[in-house]
Amino acid sequence: MSRAPLWRAVAAFVVVATALLLTVSMSPRLGLDLRGGTQLVFETRDSPTAKADGEATDRALDVLRRRADALGVVDPTLVRSGERRIIVELPGVLDPRQAAEVIGKTAQLTFHPVLGQADGSGGAGQVLADESGRSLRVGPAAITGDGVGDAAARNDPQLGLGWSVTVDFRNAAAWRDLTGAAACHDPGDPRRRVAIVLDNKIISSPQVDPSVPCRTGIPGGSTQISGSFTYQEAEDLAVLIKGGALPVPLDLIEQRTVGPTLGAQAIEASAKAGVAGVLLTALFIAVTYRLVGLLATVALAAYGLISYAALLALGATLTLPGLAGFVLAIGMAVDANVLVFERAREEYARAPRRGLRAALARGFAGAWSAIADSNITTLLAAGLLFWLASGPVRGFGVTLAIGVVASLVSAMLITRVLTHLVIGRTGPRLSGLATQGRVRTWITRRAPDLMTPGRRWLALAAALVAVAVCGLVAHGLNFGIEFTGGRMIEYTATRPIGPEAARQAVTEAGHATANVQTSGTTVSVRAGQISADDVARIEQALDARLGEVTKQRDELIGPSLGEELRRNALVALAVALGAQLVYLAFRFRWTFGAAAVLALVVDVAAVAGLFAWLGKPIDGVFLAAMLTIVGYSINDKVVVFDRVRELWQADRRARFPAIVNAAILQTVPRTVNTGLGALFILGALAVFGGDTLRDFAIALIVGIVAGTASSSFVAGPLAIELERTSKRPPPQRPAPRTRRREGTGAVV
Repeated sequence: MSRAPLWRAVAAFVVVATALLLTVSMSPRLGLDLRGGTQLVFETRDSPTAKADGEATDRALDVLRRRADALGVVDPTLVRSGERRIIVELPGVLDPRQAAEVIGKTAQLTFHPVLGQADGSGGAGQVLADESGRSLRVGPAAITGDGVGDAAARNDPQLGLGWSVTVDFRNAAAWRDLTGAAACHDPGDPRRRVAIVLDNKIISSPQVDPSVPCRTGIPGGSTQISGSFTYQEAEDLAVLIKGGALPVPLDLIEQRTVGPTLGAQAIEASAKAGVAGVLLTALFIAVTYRLVGLLATVALAAYGLISYAALLALGATLTLPGLAGFVLAIGMAVDANVLVFERAREEYARAPRRGLRAALARGFAGAWSAIADSNITTLLAAGLLFWLASGPVRGFGVTLAIGVVASLVSAMLITRVLTHLVIGRTGPRLSGLATQGRVRTWITRRAPDLMTPGRRWLALAAALVAVAVCGLVAHGLNFGIEFTGGRMIEYTATRPIGPEAARQAVTEAGHATANVQTSGTTVSVRAGQISADDVARIEQALDARLGEVTKQRDELIGPSLGEELRRNALVALAVALGAQLVYLAFRFRWTFGAAAVLALVVDVAAVAGLFAWLGKPIDGVFLAAMLTIVGYSINDKVVVFDRVRELWQADRRARFPAIVNAAILQTVPRTVNTGLGALFILGALAVFGGDTLRDFAIALIVGIVAGTASSSFVAGPLAIELERTSKRPPPQRPAPRTRRREGTGAVV
């Protein structure tokens, strides 16, 4: 074995062994949409005394973390997002009301001396109502929440106090001084009281016991807050006091709650889709490319292992859209293998005497340019998802990017090592590289001229865009709550539910304007900025009218966040198209880049128009699908224009329409085989993936079919029309490079 294949074999072994070790030794981190729980997103805002900057947000994050720990939530996750946002994930918490009220409450706790009863005559101090509603004038805070060391709910039945809260102070001297000053006043005098204030409201104002002498105060640095507390009220108050005061106020701008049953169903559905899609794809590629195809399926298995291990190593959270990205990236891995094998078939047909090994080596070398360009464009789309999206959709961007990198390793390293070990030791027909395949044979025999009616293709594309625009104008886009703001709740019942009965129940709960939809045993309620108590009343009304229902999903998006997400979606699509144009103009010619981007507009319009006509929801998953279409569709354009450039460099005097036609015909086998591989995956997602992934799969199926067709019938004719206006000369033929032939020392 030569030195070059040896290092590749060692590298492949190290990569696979490392991935296997990580897979065995680590467990995945599942998102809340897969394991169940509640996610809260808070945004800090300025107060009269503090600015909501990054430092204040970090201090607020520490307070929220102590509160989450005090609530007893197992494995909570709290992270800062940007300058002013905090994301809180609470696994297993399915009722977000208590968590949102306790964790996100401002809780500015202070202890004040009482200056006397407010008589309306003015004077120094702040006027607050005590527990009984009487107005007291209180002085400046003597102790703040930061001075509290611990707090706990207590119950002493012998004293008949019910539930109370015991507070321990870090600075016992401060508490002693405060109570010692109050003890200097006569019993019954309001000034003998200490006001305990939470969020500018007196929650308790106990009088210092008569046995405490003046200036001596209460020793020990602790006190007891008593009142008509229930156990839950005392426990919540203790959590707030122990957690400390937030430095700045918080607004709840997003909440997502997913039941564990729905998460388990999503995992099962995605697993079925993944297994079915991989098996169909593996069977297809093995039948099409025989021995090398069979070896490629082994590399695909290694791809899955590498992708999963990379996900574990990075500590990335696996979400429902992330599972879809993981499955979809299999199509990217198939694409790289198909590009190599089709190129190797061309090389063998051109020079069969050189043998299969040389043809395969040239196939890898010739396909590298198109593989690199197409994967870079997909990584651009994945990066935009991570940069501009939020919530589970960011997980899709992460897994898609990991899958793209893993597909490169799978195709260009592992497939190369496996095929190098076997190729040449078997007959040409069994190898799968000696035959041209049915698609290429048919095209070679027919040799259709696709570019002569180029303007007719462009007219059909314009008509398709017009139909899509009509759908957008007539029906508009059915934006989900992620883009409009509001609340969406999903329930499941024990029996099928009619839409009228469900709407009647929601109306009885006081929300006649809510959008209610039913599908089998599922009820979806979409409303405005309703509270968690409103959600509970809706559930009670559904229980009373329809029998027992179970809340599976509860999502709340604030109006400002919805507007921000909608704006980011448009920016993401615009930036994605602009990035593709800049990259293609840099790698090829501006005419190629402009033609590709205009063809992408047709693809995007086709999917958006279909969803408008069908009334399908436009949400974050749809955004993920659209950006994936942009990345996936551009692959076809890159492969076509890469071949156009190659053919034009080889024959600069040829007519450009003939060059484009030849390039399209030569790349059709790759386009068909790759497209079928992706459609197997997406078909499995559509069948097994549930409602959310079904819409995702439909969008991608339409986008990939449109993108495949537009590469030939839109991008090609547009490039021809643009080149007629361009004065740039044909591309120069690259200087020949010397390289060593694999397995020999010869220079070729």
